[in-house]
Amino acid sequence: MYSLLMIFGIELPQLIWVNLLLIVVGVILVLWGADRMTDGAVAIAQRLNVSEIVIGLTIVALGTSAPEFCVSLVSALNGTPDLAVGNVVGSNIFNSMLIVGVAAMVAPMIIMESTVKKDIPFAFFASLLMMGMVLIDGNISRVDAAILFIGFLLFMYITLKGSKGSHAVEQQKAGKKNYSLLTSILLILLGLACLVVGSKVFVESATMVAQSLGVSEAVIGLTIVAGGTSLPELATSVVSARKGQSGIAIGNVLGSNVFNILLILGGAGLICPMQVQGITFIDLLVMGSSMVLLWLFSYTKYTVERWEGAVLTILFLAYMGWLISPYIQ
Repeated sequence: MYSLLMIFGIELPQLIWVNLLLIVVGVILVLWGADRMTDGAVAIAQRLNVSEIVIGLTIVALGTSAPEFCVSLVSALNGTPDLAVGNVVGSNIFNSMLIVGVAAMVAPMIIMESTVKKDIPFAFFASLLMMGMVLIDGNISRVDAAILFIGFLLFMYITLKGSKGSHAVEQQKAGKKNYSLLTSILLILLGLACLVVGSKVFVESATMVAQSLGVSEAVIGLTIVAGGTSLPELATSVVSARKGQSGIAIGNVLGSNVFNILLILGGAGLICPMQVQGITFIDLLVMGSSMVLLWLFSYTKYTVERWEGAVLTILFLAYMGWLISPYIQ
């Protein structure tokens, strides 16, 4: 492959080739980990008579949001708030457009009525709250962060309060996972470890490649880092959709979006207030609009059809193209 690129006059340093190989390794780890984590989460949902959507909104979403938390916290502490906030904004755009889009194209996603009327509006409200904080004074103070964190606690209370119901039993009739509780927990932990390690390897390697090509910090946060830390959500949702467990797929996306804003930015902001400069109004608008589109698509027949998934994916690719267009020579 190297000699083929040389024919076209493309030369890459040896370090970049190493990083490209590590990117592939990271993707493989994430995909394998997502499969294990999904099986473990479904088994626990069935054993505890808890609906898949609740497991997706809590356990799976928290696990797949671990990379975003690590990246955003370290970025805030290192004095690069644009990378921290860009990671959250970019990840939420990835979740709502690319992940839902790809998962729906794999298999139409059936959305429960309670998700359309409660969970999606809550995720949309969290997006509006963050947009308002950033647009008003360009920073996330400790007071702002405390409000976000309180919102996270409220979200968890509302979600867990309605965690049991008759629909949980109906969802458990198909695809029964006969794992013991210990095996299910071990599968989740193993899957989570692979997700975190794989996404970390991907992010670090992809960021080094991007920096060597002269891409700015803000764009790296919105694209490379956001995409890398969203790999767990992408892998988990696609695997869940393929297995017919759309509750975990959509719950993972919505829960991750809420966690990214309320828990990650709230937690990071409490530790280190962030001055935001590189994130534009367009970026925030795309994040909010992606939630509106997801809400509208979910409301029609309570299903995200394959063509609707295609629309979300195309819009996402258009946004990515707009972001990187200044760097294309």
